[in-house]
Amino acid sequence: MNKYSRKIQKLYDTAPKQETAVLVALINQGQTEQQVNEYLEELAFLTETLGAKTVYRFTQRMERPDVKTFVGSGKLEEIQSYVEHFQVNMVIFDDDLSPSQMRNLENELKVKVYDRSLLILDIFLNRAQTAQAKTQVELARFQYLLPRLTNMWTHLERQRGGTGTRGGAGEKEIETDKRDIRNKITLLKEKLREIEKQGVTQRKGRKGIVRVALVGYTNVGKSTLMNLMTKANILAENKLFATVDATVRKVVLDNIPFLLSDTVGFIRKLPTHLIESFKSTLEEVREADLLVHVVDISHPSFEEHIAVVQQTLNEIGAGDKSMLLVFNKIDLVPPMPSEEERLLMSDIELEQQQYLDFEKLSEAYAKKTGIEPVFMAAQEALHIEEFRTALVKEVKKQHLKIYPHYLQDETIDWSSYSDESEV
Repeated sequence: MNKYSRKIQKLYDTAPKQETAVLVALINQGQTEQQVNEYLEELAFLTETLGAKTVYRFTQRMERPDVKTFVGSGKLEEIQSYVEHFQVNMVIFDDDLSPSQMRNLENELKVKVYDRSLLILDIFLNRAQTAQAKTQVELARFQYLLPRLTNMWTHLERQRGGTGTRGGAGEKEIETDKRDIRNKITLLKEKLREIEKQGVTQRKGRKGIVRVALVGYTNVGKSTLMNLMTKANILAENKLFATVDATVRKVVLDNIPFLLSDTVGFIRKLPTHLIESFKSTLEEVREADLLVHVVDISHPSFEEHIAVVQQTLNEIGAGDKSMLLVFNKIDLVPPMPSEEERLLMSDIELEQQQYLDFEKLSEAYAKKTGIEPVFMAAQEALHIEEFRTALVKEVKKQHLKIYPHYLQDETIDWSSYSDESEV
């Protein structure tokens, strides 16, 4: 081996290795194994977004989680053996764990244990860019960690004695740490209130112009669509929660100006603390005149994703907004085969492929919502004109509500709404 090879080998040996993870999920009554496998696919995607590699998945059919260790004792031994043998760095559960469950699991497994909420919170912490988003995520994370301090740091079990400590000798470190975190929560709430005041002032300046918000499940292509419409250069990548911060841009179509905002994507089992903390960012959704609900039609569970988004909108008080439904990523859906092609295909081939009849789907949702959905592929700019036409039609309706006598009010100085406005 020459000196250059040795240098390369040395660099390779000292380079930080990617952390590995195993995933755990329960199959309870009313769930199929296929559904749980889809949930684990999403959990694996979340794990990848955090920066770790999924190496194995464990499932167990149980009516309800074990109170002490979430999974049964036999399954826990199986997980423990795998973790020890392959030196896995973390175990990630697809549900939330109670403080006692997390403590027991960490004691047994001797590695980092994540539940779904903590995983999502850490991803948000890495992705947040603005001061508001960072403050919101920090607040949510501290609120989550407060009742779980005993599981997070083993040194908290030690007693803190001596003078100058509140409560005198024998006070546990955990009480001090809890007090510190409560103080941090108070400070973060105060900081967030100040940021929210600025946001309210900013939003007041946007009165008199239609406001449109892109909403949808995470990773459905909202940021790609935003970039297509505004050239805003928002981060758009094939990872969950690529966008955490809300971004607002001015768009003008058919001489009608409106504000378009891209917001954080929703997801199944979104942590309650996170929804609560992000309520100020979600004001962009609550105060919008029109919601553009973007759906990844290529995903096998797109109908469930629609339901999750609608439920979250209801929770934040935006469930009754005017809405345009957009089925995105149609380029990833195999086209319906012709009658001749069907005759040549086996029943297994027909079942395996996820064929969708766009015409029937359009009729069904038009009947359900009163608005004909749009089918497009934002990444390929496919059917973008159809989307623009449908969007203009809905924006005009909202514009006429503000200015019932004139479609475009000459007294408004539209130039005051900058293309670079950002939240």
